[in-house]
Amino acid sequence: MAGETWDRVPIEAQSVAAPLSSAAIFLTVTIDPGPENAATTREVIADIGGIVRSVGFRDLGGRLSCVVGIGRAAWDRFGQASRPSQLRDFVPIVGERHVAVSTPGDLLFHIRAERTDLCFEFERLLLAQLEGAVTVVDEVSGFRYFDSRDLLGFVDGTENPVGASLAEAALIGDEDPVFAGGSYVVVQKYLHDLGSWGELSAEMQEHIIGRTKLDNVERDLAAGDRKSHKDLTTIVDDAGIEHSILRDNMPFGRPGAGEFGTYFIGYSRELWVIERMLHNMFIGDPAGAYDRILDVSKAQTGATFFAPSVETLEGLSSADFDRLT
Repeated sequence: MAGETWDRVPIEAQSVAAPLSSAAIFLTVTIDPGPENAATTREVIADIGGIVRSVGFRDLGGRLSCVVGIGRAAWDRFGQASRPSQLRDFVPIVGERHVAVSTPGDLLFHIRAERTDLCFEFERLLLAQLEGAVTVVDEVSGFRYFDSRDLLGFVDGTENPVGASLAEAALIGDEDPVFAGGSYVVVQKYLHDLGSWGELSAEMQEHIIGRTKLDNVERDLAAGDRKSHKDLTTIVDDAGIEHSILRDNMPFGRPGAGEFGTYFIGYSRELWVIERMLHNMFIGDPAGAYDRILDVSKAQTGATFFAPSVETLEGLSSADFDRLT
C-alpha cells in the first residue's frame, strides 16, 4: 500500500513496511491442544484486518498496524497443502560464553501505532476473540526512545533498507511463488545489564557497537581489531553480495523492577540471513570472537515465524478443517 493512502484508510494487515512507530506490542502465544482451538485461532487471524480497521479508523493519524507471524508447528496444524520453504523452528545457538535460547511460540502479533492506547485496544479485542484457544507466553510493550536509540544509548536500525531495496530484502519473491509477498520473522527479547555497560568508557562502547555514540557514524575496523556488533551482523555471501534485513527493534523496560531491554525483531526474505547474523554474534567470526554486546545483553527468548501476505492469511479461513491435527 502506498504511504499516502494511510491518511485515508487504516493500514492493511501484514504491512511489513508500515512506518516505524512510537509504540508497539510484541505478543507471542501458543495454541492450546485440540483441533477446535486450531480452527478458532485460524479463523481469528484470517480476519485480523477487521480488528485493525475497527480500531485504527478511530484515529488514522495513529497509524495502527499488525503483522501476524505463524510458527512451523502452527502452520502444520492449520492443515495447509504446503509450507514456506524456509520455515523452521528456531534452533538454539550455544557459544563459548553465551546462548541464544529457543522458546515456545505458535503465533506472533507485532502491533504498532503512534498511540499506546490503540495498541492496547487492538490487543484487548484480539485476545477476547482468542480466549480459550491460546495461551500467552510472552508480552512486551515497546516504546520509541529519543532519536530511535536503544537503552544502551546507540541509534538502532540505521542500516534498514529503504525504497525498492526494502521489499527486496524483506519480502519473498519468485523463489517461493506460493508464498510471495510473505516474510520470515525472528524475534528475541534481550535484557541489559546497564550497570556493567555504564562502567565501560564511551570509546569501548563504540568499539563494541561499531558506531560513534553521539552522531551515529560508522567506525572503521582497523587491522587486528575484534569485529564489532555492526561488523558481525553485516552479512556478505560468497559472491560478495551484502544481504540486509528489516529491523523494527524496540526498547522496553520497568525501572522499578530493574528491567531494561531491547526487543529484537527482524524481517527477511531469506531466513538464513538472520540465522547467520545470530551465529556470528553468539559463536563469533572467527569462532570465539563473539559479539561483546552479549556480555551485557542476555537473550531471554528466541522464536521463528512466517508472516504471510494478507491474501494468504485471509485464505486460511477456507482451509480444510479435516486436516487439522
